[in-house]
Amino acid sequence: MHNPEANHQLSQDETLKKFETENLTRLDDERAEDRQLLSHEEEKKLLRRVDLRLMVLCAVIFMIKNVDANNAANARIMNKGTPRNILTQLEMTGDEYNFVNTIYFIPFIVFEIPSNLIVKKMLPSRFQSRIMVTWGIALACHAAVTTKGGLYTARFFLGLCEAGMFPGIVLQMTYWYRADEMTWRFLIFYSFEFFANVVSALLAFGFDHMNGMKGLSGWQWFFLLEGVFTVAFGILIWFILPDFPDQAKWLTEKEKAFLKARLPANAPRSDEVNFNWKEIVETLKDQRLWLFTLMWATKTVGSSGLSFYLPEIVSTLKLTSIAQSQLLTIPSSVLPILLIAGQTFLTWKRNVPYPIIPFVYMSITLICYAVLYTYPNVGGVYAATVIAASVSLAWFSSAWPWRLQTTSKATGSAFAIAFSNSLGQIGSVVGPQIFRVKYAPRYSTSFGIAMGFTVICLVTIAYTWWVTRETERQTRYIQKQRIAAARNGGFITQDVDINADFRNRKDGAA
Repeated sequence: MHNPEANHQLSQDETLKKFETENLTRLDDERAEDRQLLSHEEEKKLLRRVDLRLMVLCAVIFMIKNVDANNAANARIMNKGTPRNILTQLEMTGDEYNFVNTIYFIPFIVFEIPSNLIVKKMLPSRFQSRIMVTWGIALACHAAVTTKGGLYTARFFLGLCEAGMFPGIVLQMTYWYRADEMTWRFLIFYSFEFFANVVSALLAFGFDHMNGMKGLSGWQWFFLLEGVFTVAFGILIWFILPDFPDQAKWLTEKEKAFLKARLPANAPRSDEVNFNWKEIVETLKDQRLWLFTLMWATKTVGSSGLSFYLPEIVSTLKLTSIAQSQLLTIPSSVLPILLIAGQTFLTWKRNVPYPIIPFVYMSITLICYAVLYTYPNVGGVYAATVIAASVSLAWFSSAWPWRLQTTSKATGSAFAIAFSNSLGQIGSVVGPQIFRVKYAPRYSTSFGIAMGFTVICLVTIAYTWWVTRETERQTRYIQKQRIAAARNGGFITQDVDINADFRNRKDGAA
């Protein structure tokens, strides 16, 4: 039944009006009052300040992480064919080198969940600073390894130190932004990641020419200087990264109250208890947790292997020299920025359902893998490789806002975000192992396996969309209502009910 008091001062089309049902959550009086503290223009200015203070720093952290993580793939082909190549110096085969990526992700699976559960108590600035300083030290130690065992050990500790960085940032974002606003912020976030891929390729190209300086190989300079810079920036983060709205000294009390009131009821808040075991139990009972995790895992099997092997695949195409082949990986880092900008427009301006975007991306990935499986010609393989790598990177910026529509409260959100991200890394452990040297140079078997996992991912996306259809629909409805309210100088008194998915199912069964 339509509630005439809800969404007052709005002029909406009849289709949306029919959707305004008892399923939506009604705001309590205090939150409704605090939502009126700022005008729409003041809200926009405030969010721009938050973006500059928070998102830019988080994006830089993520960029540095990806530069540091991607260096193993680029180091593989630095000074290839010379005694100074990392595989030659450490007496490693290609298959043995594959394991450096596998062992790097194992600590993620084990430690990301407990790590994310202490973010709130420790505060994000201290949490991320600790992570950056320790992973910078671990990265610099790569320059000292002389055996494959030493490299495996260094990669394990690098993964251990980095565990919790990404889910910690995503968790922190949920204290500041609504799920339907995340795509814009992920555009900032992932733009820096793609820039990281460009930076990593350029650094590898540059350090390739530092080979032999001070008795160090190019790959040793690569690891050492990146590690030193990471430590320095990590120390700075302790002092400049914002924590939660309540701790932000650059916000007025009115702005703090408004930022918290504009969030949906399921969003975490800093005044909650630091740990609540009941929320973890409830999250584990939610089938959406397992569906999103399966989606992440099946998606990353093929994409992580392709990402790890991209420089190697490009170099084996013999389009140019080994050093210059680093530069041919750059298009796969630029194209995703354009893709995310496009999908941001579609989801925000055109109200396109979030699940459509990852489904389309995985469909494109499947087509690209089919091209790579058949290996028609060098140009076709290069194009398919770039497109597949690009949509793979852009995938997450639409999948995460969809995932965050269904997380709840401080402990529950921390657990759910880390659970999907950590167990989803199983694909990152398996992925590089299917791209074994015996399948080179065409890797047809590898891409055939990746195609199988991509099909599973597509089916999982479709089913998860069906399960979460009510929450997803409500999120888009409220987003459209909020935009319309802003134009008319009003506000809305209802919000998304993340339990509507299950409530509708029970009602249907009855």
